[in-house]
Amino acid sequence: MKIRYQQKGVRDDKNDLIPFKANSIEDSLSVFFAATEKDLRIGSIHLGLFAALLRYYSICGFVNPIKAYSYQIMPLAKISARTTYHRHIRELSQYGYIRYEASFKKNKPSCIYLLGIADRLTN
Repeated sequence: MKIRYQQKGVRDDKNDLIPFKANSIEDSLSVFFAATEKDLRIGSIHLGLFAALLRYYSICGFVNPIKAYSYQIMPLAKISARTTYHRHIRELSQYGYIRYEASFKKNKPSCIYLLGIADRLTN
């Protein structure tokens, strides 16, 4: 299945690009793992899904928010069931690691904001 590449310069509703503060994907994963180390709610599917979101973020040219359909992220996260994908992405959003805005339309991608998780380490 091909990944459709997002156009560079996607903006939020206020027409501002939202920065995701990270020096590299490896730094982002390290910060995420450190933030989730003591969070017992986070499982292996959450970790794989966040890694897939970072991969898609890099494919799309490091533009935050990510505009993606579930079928674009699921193969990267090695998730085959839509219900599993939606449950875990909603949980990541509820736990405060990302902000997920579902579009509920087949012809409009969902919006996924990668939040600055470095702030979670100081709390």
